[in-house]
Amino acid sequence: MDMEKIEKIYGKEELVRKLSDPESIPEGIDRDRYVIGTYLLITKRNWRVRELSRALAIEQSTGTWLPVPGETPEVRMRSVAKVVGIYEVPDYEVEVPEEIRERSYIIRIAFPFINFDRQLPMMLSTVVGNISLAGKIKVVDIEFPEEYVGGFRGPKFGIKGVREILNVKERPLLLNMIKPCTGFPPDVGAQYFYEAARGGVDIIKDDELLADAPFNRIEERVVKYMEAADRANSEKGEKTLYTVNITDSYPKIIEHAERAIELGVNALMVNVFTAGFSALQYLAEDESIKVPILAHMDFAGTMYQAPEYGITSPLLMGKLTRLSGADMMIFPAPYGKAFYLREKAIRTGRALTDIFYHIRPTFPAPSGGIAHPMVPDIIQDFGKDVIIAAGGAIHGHSRGPAAGARAFRYIIDAVMQGKTLEQAEEESEDVRVAIEDMMKSIRELRKIVGE
Repeated sequence: MDMEKIEKIYGKEELVRKLSDPESIPEGIDRDRYVIGTYLLITKRNWRVRELSRALAIEQSTGTWLPVPGETPEVRMRSVAKVVGIYEVPDYEVEVPEEIRERSYIIRIAFPFINFDRQLPMMLSTVVGNISLAGKIKVVDIEFPEEYVGGFRGPKFGIKGVREILNVKERPLLLNMIKPCTGFPPDVGAQYFYEAARGGVDIIKDDELLADAPFNRIEERVVKYMEAADRANSEKGEKTLYTVNITDSYPKIIEHAERAIELGVNALMVNVFTAGFSALQYLAEDESIKVPILAHMDFAGTMYQAPEYGITSPLLMGKLTRLSGADMMIFPAPYGKAFYLREKAIRTGRALTDIFYHIRPTFPAPSGGIAHPMVPDIIQDFGKDVIIAAGGAIHGHSRGPAAGARAFRYIIDAVMQGKTLEQAEEESEDVRVAIEDMMKSIRELRKIVGE
């Protein structure tokens, strides 16, 4: 923005007034200097939304609900947030019908990132922060200028890097989370690992409920699981990644990562929404950590599920997690047991993979009750750059975990060749049994719920 030209138009005094005012049109700000939060705001019929929006902008930047002496025009010029959009939906122009008791608005507030620099905790404290306490309000997006994102490295490997490690160039990847979730010792888990890996699983992750438990310590687990991976790899002629769950308090999470890598683990896992974006970012940007990182979705539901509160899921599990450095991201799948809209899952996948300046794309991994017949829909929605994440459908296969994995791999290959699920079922006994298992489970579930 050429301030000299603008000053000639308005004069210095008027320009200072405009720049220190917490309101503007989008073209009235230097977009390279601002992070823009977009909000859904639902108010009572007669609320004065313009004044409320201005108050939110000031509250989250230079001032408070009362004017204070230190909030000078000069301070506001540098640091005040600006309301750059108020849009009502539906867009009443002449009158509001009498029966309307609540009104819905999209509000856009631009925050000068000089206020919080490239610190995700402080950025979220500003853009979400106390705004989240203002009644029916939900953060639906945060737009970042290239200047701001330039301070982040993002994923160290991303989709391309993970593919190169595994030497899998075109097809979707297959991930398995060991089941049962927790409660078993490392040697038992190692056998589960071996069976799933030899069946063709590309990535095996700890369940999010198992990290450094007293009965299953990370150090012992890594040694035994990587031995199982070596055995399976030699049989199938492919590589298996093991994402060990290192989630813990700081600095233990860093210590777990360093020790696991010393012991030979080839990937890490973090429950990002309990450990925090900063923990993930630290791991991703640490040059000594030369393995991919998988981020898990647990706890995210507390932040996105309410339609009128919190943070929308594609922003939370997509853009912010990618910016923090996740190479792979587990998020809810709408095909199985997860309560999640299909269009939101697709948008989350897009947020993980669309162009985002220099930030590498993150591998989307929809998860939650994924069974074999769901593979065609997953590939239709996400294309080949997707991780198909299955747990019980592999370990619960009637012929064992290896057969459960083989069935998934057969269906994946069949879909990539343009075949139907029915053709795969006719051609593979493993697939036929997998589908029978799923139908039996559905019948049992219907008995339980009384359908």
